[in-house]
Amino acid sequence: MTALAVSAPVIELLAGHAILGVRVDATSIEDASVRVLDWARRRESRAVLHANVHMVMEARDQPGFRAVVNMADLVTPDGVPLVWVLRRLGFPGQGRVYGPDLMVELCRRAAATGVPVGFFGGAPDVLAALLVNLRRRFPGLAVAFAESPPFRPLSVEEDAAIAERVHASGTRILFVGLGCPKQERWIAGQRGRLPAVMLGTGAAFDFHAGMVRQAPRWLQNAGLEWAFRLAMEPRRLWRRYARHNPRFTVLMLLELAGMRGSRRDAR
Repeated sequence: MTALAVSAPVIELLAGHAILGVRVDATSIEDASVRVLDWARRRESRAVLHANVHMVMEARDQPGFRAVVNMADLVTPDGVPLVWVLRRLGFPGQGRVYGPDLMVELCRRAAATGVPVGFFGGAPDVLAALLVNLRRRFPGLAVAFAESPPFRPLSVEEDAAIAERVHASGTRILFVGLGCPKQERWIAGQRGRLPAVMLGTGAAFDFHAGMVRQAPRWLQNAGLEWAFRLAMEPRRLWRRYARHNPRFTVLMLLELAGMRGSRRDAR
C-alpha cells in the first residue's frame, strides 16, 4: 500500500478556536457532510474527529494526543459545553455537530450517491446489529468493509493487515469506533495512507446498534448528556466524569476570564 498525498488542511477554510489548547472547528452537520462526501469522492485520506470534554481534557493532559487532534482535517464540536464556548468566542450561531448524527447523515448521503462505507470497531454483536439497523434504514447503503478487532493491542502486523483489507475493500468513508483516544490515534496512523475519510465515532456504534440508550434531546441540549450516560453506565464512566468535568469547568472559566482581561487591557 503506497502513501497518499494529503491536501492542504481544512483549517484554512474553517473558523475555529483552540479550547484549552485543543483545536475545535466552527462547522455544521451540513458543512461537515458536504466536506466528507467531497473528500471521499476524490479518494482523499482525511481525519475527522468529534471533540467533547473528555477528548479535550485527554488532549490537554497528553501533548502527543493533543498533536494528533490538532493535526486532523476537521474537529467538530460534538460536546454541548464546547458549543457554548465557541458561541462565547465569537461564533453565536454555532450548533452541535454530534458524531452519531453525522454518521446517520453521511450514511444517508452515501446510500443516495453510491459512496462505499466501512465500519471498524465495536464488539461483534454490536457491529452486526449496527449493520442490520443501518441497512434497514438506508437500503442503498454500500457497506464495503466491516470488522470488529480483538479487545487487546494489535500487533504491527495485525494493524497493517487491517489497513490492507480496508484499502482493498474500496471503502471511501470509514467509521472508526474504538473509543477515545484509541480511535483517534489509529486514524492518525492511517492518515495519508488509506484513500478514505476516517471518522472517530465514539459511542455511535453502540447507540445505532440499539445496545446503549441515547439521552433525550432535551437533556443533550441542556448539556446534561453526561449525567444520563453516567446513570446508564456508572461503573465504566464515573472515573472519567469525576476526573475531567470539574477540571474542564474551572480551567475554561479561567481561560475565558483571561481573554476578557486581555481585551480590556488592549482597549
